Amino acid sequence: MTDRYRDADERELLRDAAAAHSAAVRNLEAFLRRLPDVPDPADITEYATLVTQEEQTRAERQALATAAGLELPSVGTEP
Repeated sequence: MTDRYRDADERELLRDAAAAHSAAVRNLEAFLRRLPDVPDPADITEYATLVTQEEQTRAERQALATAAGLELPSVGTEP
């Protein structure tokens, strides 16, 4: 396999990871829209699961973006 194809594969993996992260965020949003005024233990468990999924998919997306050369410089608070 040539580097050209490897790069295309990395971009496809990154697109898939971005789609998975978007889906995880949408699932979290849908949960929050139907959340009752007083959450019960099952709601808290579901929220924890959804937040974990969102965090994992974000980390996977970021790792693939970094591997594809899309590493962002850190944003500091100093001028």
